[in-house]
Amino acid sequence: MSVCESILSLSPYQGGKPISELRRELGLDHIVKLASNENPLGAGPKALNAMQEAMAEVGRYPDGNGFELKQAISEHVSVEIQSITLGNGSNDILELLARAYLCNAEDEVIFSQYAFVVYPLVTQALGAKAVITKSKNFGHDLDAMLKAINDKTKLIFIANPNNPTGTLLSNEALYKFLLKVSNSVIVVLDQAYVEYLNVVDDTVQWLHEFDNLVITRTFSKAYGLAGLRIGYSISSSQIADYLNRIRQPFNVNYVAQIAATAALADEAFLVRSVVANKNGLLQLSQGFDKLDLSYIPSSANFVAVKVNDAIKIYQKLLEKGFIVRPVEMQNYLRVSVGTQIENEEFLDALKSVL
Repeated sequence: MSVCESILSLSPYQGGKPISELRRELGLDHIVKLASNENPLGAGPKALNAMQEAMAEVGRYPDGNGFELKQAISEHVSVEIQSITLGNGSNDILELLARAYLCNAEDEVIFSQYAFVVYPLVTQALGAKAVITKSKNFGHDLDAMLKAINDKTKLIFIANPNNPTGTLLSNEALYKFLLKVSNSVIVVLDQAYVEYLNVVDDTVQWLHEFDNLVITRTFSKAYGLAGLRIGYSISSSQIADYLNRIRQPFNVNYVAQIAATAALADEAFLVRSVVANKNGLLQLSQGFDKLDLSYIPSSANFVAVKVNDAIKIYQKLLEKGFIVRPVEMQNYLRVSVGTQIENEEFLDALKSVL
C-alpha cells in the first residue's frame, strides 16, 4: 500500500502536553499548563450560557453555511458576509488555502524562519516547496520575503503577532509590503492574537485594495474557545468562494457556532482577557529580569524565554507539574500567560530548576 512521498517525512503536529497525560505519567495532583497559548480565564459567561442552551439541539446538524455567526462577524469587523469563510479553527482555513492554491510540486510557499508550525506542515503535505526566509530580530524580514518571490510563488504566510516569537510588524510595514507583492500571489495575514493588541485594526480595510489578501482569525485565544475549534477568514468574495467549495460540509459544529456568536457580543469579557494578558506579560517579563534571563518582548499571550539546555529545563519543569513548550529556536521555551497565581508559581518553579 503506497502513500504520497510528501507524507512519509512529515511528523504529526504535536500540541502542548495535555494535563491528563502528565498526571498519568507522574501522578501529580497540581499541574499548571502554560504551553498552548490558551486564555487562562477560560470562556466568557455569555459563551458558556449559550453553549449550555445549545446542548439541547446537538442531535441536529449545524447550519452548514454558519449564517448567524457570519452575520455577527460581518457586523463585528464591517465586512460583507460573502467574504467570510468559517473553519474548524483557523488551522482549517490555512489548510484550505494550501489545498486551493498549491497544485503541483513546483509551487512555492514563503514563510519566515521562526513561524507557526502549520505553515510547513500544510506545504509539505501537499508536496509543494517551502521557501523559508531568515528571521530579522526573531520576526519576519519583509524585504527578504519580497526577494524570495518568483513566478512559482503561490502563497505567503505572515503571522502578526508571530508565533512562537511574539514579534509584531507595524501596519505601515505590512501595507508597503502588500503594495509590492504581485496580485497573483496570495498573502495570508494570520491574526490569531490580534485582539491582544487592543488597538483599532485597519487591516480589514485593505481587503478593498488587495484582492490577494486573506486575513485569518480565531476564537481560540482571547475569546477562550480553544476546545471548540473555531476560526474564520475574511478575503475577497472570490477567494471565499473557492475555499467554501473545498471545505468539509458542517466543518464547524453547532455548539461552536453558537458560542462564537455569543463571544463576539461579550465585550466586557474580551476587555478582561486583554487586561489580564497585559498584566501577565508584565509579570513574566519582570520575573525573567529578576532571574537574569533574556526573552523576546511579546505582543501576544506568551513569551519566548532563553535558558541553558531548554529540553533539560523543560523536563525538570514537567516533574514539578509545569507544562511549557520547547520551540524550534535554540534553548528557548515558549511560556503562555497564565493567571496571576499560575505565573507566580511558574516563576518560583523555574527559579528552583535553573
